[in-house]
Amino acid sequence: MNVGDAAERSGLPAKTIRYYDEIGLIRPGRSQNGYRTYSPADIHRLAFLRRARGLGFSIEDCRHLMALYEDRSRASHEVKRIAAAHVEAIEEKLRELQSMRSTLQRLVHACNGDDRPDCPILDDIAGETMDAA
Repeated sequence: MNVGDAAERSGLPAKTIRYYDEIGLIRPGRSQNGYRTYSPADIHRLAFLRRARGLGFSIEDCRHLMALYEDRSRASHEVKRIAAAHVEAIEEKLRELQSMRSTLQRLVHACNGDDRPDCPILDDIAGETMDAA
């Protein structure tokens, strides 16, 4: 099947599929005229990649996970290590987001939101200290 069919069946945009081919995540066959041809196994790999990327795994993690998935002699501890490291990265990002939310909530609360030009939100972004609110 062609890239359009592969996109429809895998749920990935054709541009993403071509990119995955360029970086070697998938290796579709080629027809005599040079067009990529996708097998059912390629579609399965693409769906695997769509799900892994949807979970936020990096391209390199996806490459490693795909290799482990296709290696039936794999040790599951390696898969668990990759997933656990990703969970820790997500938890760190959550801490960063919670800190940003807290700062923004404090600044929004401190801002009068009226017709005056003074604004603690802009002052903070500019690196100026906020007066006690």
